[in-house]
Amino acid sequence: MPSFPLTILRCLWLAVLVALLPAATSAATDGFYKNKTITFIIGSAVGGGYDTYGRLLASHLGRHLDGRPPIVPQNMPGAGSIRAANYLYNTARDDGTTIGMLDQAIYLYQILGTPNLKADATKFNWIGRILRNSAVLFARREASVQKIDDLFEKELIVSASGTASRLNWTVLKNTLGMKFTLIEGYQGTGDSMLAMQRGEVDALSMEWPLLRIMGQPLMREKKINLLLQTGLEADADIPRVPRMVDLARNDDERKLLELFSSPSVIGRSVLAPPGTPPERVAELRRAFIETIEDEMFLADVKRAGLLISPLSGEDLQAAVEKQGNLSPALIERARRAAGIPAN
Repeated sequence: MPSFPLTILRCLWLAVLVALLPAATSAATDGFYKNKTITFIIGSAVGGGYDTYGRLLASHLGRHLDGRPPIVPQNMPGAGSIRAANYLYNTARDDGTTIGMLDQAIYLYQILGTPNLKADATKFNWIGRILRNSAVLFARREASVQKIDDLFEKELIVSASGTASRLNWTVLKNTLGMKFTLIEGYQGTGDSMLAMQRGEVDALSMEWPLLRIMGQPLMREKKINLLLQTGLEADADIPRVPRMVDLARNDDERKLLELFSSPSVIGRSVLAPPGTPPERVAELRRAFIETIEDEMFLADVKRAGLLISPLSGEDLQAAVEKQGNLSPALIERARRAAGIPAN
């Protein structure tokens, strides 16, 4: 076998690398986003967790995309993000210039057969998760319910401004006999907090990453009691506050409550419409990972006192698809518990 001078071997190796490089980086260097603007649809009103995290990400993500496109947040509240979900699924541009953040329970709504939802969550292109999210139910100090077990005997008047919270408390009421009285009509967390302070309601729920900041004075002065976590995983900051699944009295109830706790896995996540080209999805996923590791982004997270628990787009896509592996019997039991009429 003939031998080649080392310099020739090096040149050959360099040629191979150069030949491979465009294929590996084309998604990041094809210039698609130059002179373009990305619209970021946020399926909730201004204020609250989705808006806070969505706008924070939007302010950094563009720097990690080729062409550094501006990203413009656009709030599209309505029916627990169903309006935004339908728009992103059926109407929005699917060329990579539209992304969104929907209610974390959007796939649960689909599983339950929620009317007017015209989208399949498994067919969205999931870009990445910023935060695994658990909401916390809390009550004003003057409420008759001081701990979650009191709800088996005493009434709790709760503002249920979001679809997810309304589902959770309805399920606990119908399955376990807990004495929730749900009040709808308040527009978001801010209005609900004011209603509680005025004594119009006893309680509401809020994402723990925000409650730990916004509710810090109330907790420090013991003006509220933390009653229940809704996520599958207990938050390390509040290990003594029980989870929904901890209320289950048997295996069937546990499976049911696990289903209604599963939206916490999606949490605050970013997605793109179905049909978005694979190279755009790959570029957005790469930019997302770079963003959540970026020092400027992390400095803003710390400055705001927020938490993050990221998940890559690939792992998030797999997690969403896994959530749909449910028996028809469990789905029908869940529909009954949620007060949804039988098909």
